[in-house]
Amino acid sequence: MTVRAEALQTESGASCYELVKTPGNPSSAKEAYREFCSHEKSLHLFARDWWLDAAVGPSGWDVALVRKRGVILAAMPYVRRRRFGMRVLTQPALTPVLGPWFRTAGGKQAAQLGSDNELMQALIDQLPPFDHFSQTWHPSISNWQPFYWNGFRQTTYYTFVLPDLSNIDALWTGLDSKVRRSIVKAETEFGLRIRDDLPLDTILSLNHKTFARQGLSPPYSDEFVRRIDAACLERGCRMLLAAVDEQGVTHAAYYFVWDEHSAYGLISSTDPAYRRTNGNSFCLWVTIQRAARVTRQYNFAGSMIQPIENYLRGFGGKHVPYFHLTKTPSLLLRVRQELNLFKGKS
Repeated sequence: MTVRAEALQTESGASCYELVKTPGNPSSAKEAYREFCSHEKSLHLFARDWWLDAAVGPSGWDVALVRKRGVILAAMPYVRRRRFGMRVLTQPALTPVLGPWFRTAGGKQAAQLGSDNELMQALIDQLPPFDHFSQTWHPSISNWQPFYWNGFRQTTYYTFVLPDLSNIDALWTGLDSKVRRSIVKAETEFGLRIRDDLPLDTILSLNHKTFARQGLSPPYSDEFVRRIDAACLERGCRMLLAAVDEQGVTHAAYYFVWDEHSAYGLISSTDPAYRRTNGNSFCLWVTIQRAARVTRQYNFAGSMIQPIENYLRGFGGKHVPYFHLTKTPSLLLRVRQELNLFKGKS
């Protein structure tokens, strides 16, 4: 049984939301959302139905919707998973943000905020029972207060964003001088050049080397990346750039995707044997230039890891906060989380 929300108008003119159960039509919300995705360009890339299909399959995700007279006012897709018998609502790998979308109504700030609060509550009311919830939201969502009122917790993350890609000269000037020297050195001293015609295996191989240097494996399979890549190729919204030397050896590679509003860096990998050639900085700089041809801004999808933050900071982006929300109704999971936290501090 699927639950959908229809916005109704009370006699006093105030908006309220009634949850209407639709037995026998469990896919109605998702079908409406698919049609919505086909024309609503304000949805960011990772919230679109085809991305979620590629990441977790058509049956691996669902969506909460709020509608008024047939018009979608708010939506929040989520991924459903089972872990050790626990029900988890989350987002896919290589999907840096997900979370809610709201139609902007305009008007006074107080009215807009009140509307957003009502819409958020309606979305929360539609979430299925879960033992753990974990989502990272797009930076455009700056209000999570109704989720706080419903027992969710929030951690602020940070990324770097180049909000305007229209002036390449200004972007070059905005780079840290050390980064500029690294880029020039990669091209002139080490003879690197950028190729955009290499197969996906190029970055998959480098990715395994990058993680292996840290004693780790990638947190996603090569087949998973291939599914995402195939979906993006079909829609013409991905690019793989590689820094290659005169002998044809790949030193570093970047993989990025984009929608009408922003490009997002998804995978960056460097061969540990060639870290000193600065191929990563050269490759990222050309990535920014190529992104400027297809969209408006570049989101580095930055990391909270200090050395990575320090590196990305040198590319002149704006320091932008965004939210990570969690809630764990399961007592067993909460105890386990507390134990892991205690071990981390010991």
